[in-house]
Amino acid sequence: MIVTIGLHIIDVCVVPVDEIPRKQDVAIVDDINISVAGTAAGTAVNLAKLGNDVVTVGAVGNDEMGDILLRIMGRYGINIDYIKKKENNKTSCTVLPIRKNGERPALHLIGANATLCYEDIPHEIIKSANFCHIGGFYLLKSFDGEPTLKTLRLAKDSGAITTMDIIGIKCENMSEMILPCMEYLDYFMPNLEEAQLITGLQDIDEIADYFLRNGANAVVLKMGSHGSFIKTKTGLRRRQSAFMVKVVDTTGCGDAFNSGFITALSKGMSETESVEFGSACGSLCATGLSSNAGIINYEETLKFMKTTPSLPLEIP
Repeated sequence: MIVTIGLHIIDVCVVPVDEIPRKQDVAIVDDINISVAGTAAGTAVNLAKLGNDVVTVGAVGNDEMGDILLRIMGRYGINIDYIKKKENNKTSCTVLPIRKNGERPALHLIGANATLCYEDIPHEIIKSANFCHIGGFYLLKSFDGEPTLKTLRLAKDSGAITTMDIIGIKCENMSEMILPCMEYLDYFMPNLEEAQLITGLQDIDEIADYFLRNGANAVVLKMGSHGSFIKTKTGLRRRQSAFMVKVVDTTGCGDAFNSGFITALSKGMSETESVEFGSACGSLCATGLSSNAGIINYEETLKFMKTTPSLPLEIP
């Protein structure tokens, strides 16, 4: 069983939007899509599509957006019993005007995600998990810091493999906030820009070493079209290319990567193979609109990985 904890968001993606119409003018677009997103919820959806048994933990408002989110996640077979409905809060939502090149500026409502707290965490579920993934550090106001640390400690003490992704919102004391979590993380999985923001470093090896020195067992950096990078305490160092696809929308590619990496580990693949499978999932996600596009199932993703050419490796 895989447990995801953290951000649960409704995304409204609009494509293409290269500029906002002036005054009250109207622009005709190609598509508008509503999907479940967030570093916990988006990862959970793709984990389910890849055939995993998934439980997700989070907070939504007692509103129509929350009902939509729960209905969509339930349709994928995800256990949603531990998503709390918070009174007098709105469900977190993001409007994403997608540019023709796939870039995705965001208009975000934090909403109920800010209220998720340690008291919302189902201890027995965490204790029985094979993997525990926390997604959304820096945007979980009531869960960042000590509550996250306690949850990771509970998961590690219970034998789960722990992973974490973050949201790189610039704030004070970024490194001081997150570094205590490293001791309880098997895989720390930010994107490169987020890791640079925390550390003030630019070089991928120096960044990875920074988190490894502070206790993480492995660091996985997601780098968009430049692929991904893993470095571990056991001496593994590998750059992995992204796959050659026509990019429609990069929303949720990092969450898709996470789902692929965790799935591959759960199936006994090596860390090298898991990074490659994660990259396949991230690349597939970029081929469609919204955070859960592209991935159909495990078998189709594996076929894509084995038959699709890779982009050349370049220095990020």
